[in-house]
Formats: sequence, structure tokens, C-alpha cells
Amino acid sequence: QVHLVESGGGLVQAGGSLRLDCAASGSIFSMNTMGWYRQAPGKQRELVATITSGGITNYAGSVKGRFTISRDNAKNTMYLQMNSLKPEDTAVYYCNADVRGSSIGYFFKYWGQGTQVTVSS
Repeated sequence: QVHLVESGGGLVQAGGSLRLDCAASGSIFSMNTMGWYRQAPGKQRELVATITSGGITNYAGSVKGRFTISRDNAKNTMYLQMNSLKPEDTAVYYCNADVRGSSIGYFFKYWGQGTQVTVSS
């Protein structure tokens, strides 16, 4: 079993910064793409950013230039540095990861429980 735990959410004023962490633990042989998603009240979950095991990143247009995704493969941890936050960034942020539990296993996608980010105007 694999567990993803997000941390670092909270309340911040517009223009402020937060850093989210996502720590993976459990039966991990390797992890492929990891990502951050968010879901605002009444809206569908949307992609924020992804990062491959080799460090290739992809961002939603709404956060490009403000958010930075990174990962530490040795620690099985992913980060999301969020700068110049806006009220519209308010949402529950979820991390996910494609994880393989053995050298011959398949990759499965796991999700964290989410962390609330609230940006006040």
C-alpha cells in the first residue's frame, strides 16, 4: 500500500506565498509522473502542474509563472511553491503519483487526502 500526505496549506493574503509538500510512503519501488490538482467549491478537480521522474514539468495556464513544481526522488517527496497567490487559487489541493511497488509490477495512481489553501483578498 502507498500513502500520499500533503502538508503546507493554510490561509494567506493575496500576493502571498505558500509551499505545499507531498510525501509518499509505503511499498514504493519507483514513481513516475507526480502531480498537483485542485478543486474549488462547486467546480471540478483541475490540473495544476505535473512533473515526470526526469524533471519535465507541465503547468496549467492559470498558474504558469507563479507556481513551481519540483520533486526530490531520494525522499519520495514533491513540492509546489506558490507565489503571487490570488483569491481564485482558493481550493483543496491534492497530490497524486504513479507508483510501482516492484520491479515487475504495474504503475498505479495514488491520491493524497488534500490540503486546503485559502487566499483572502
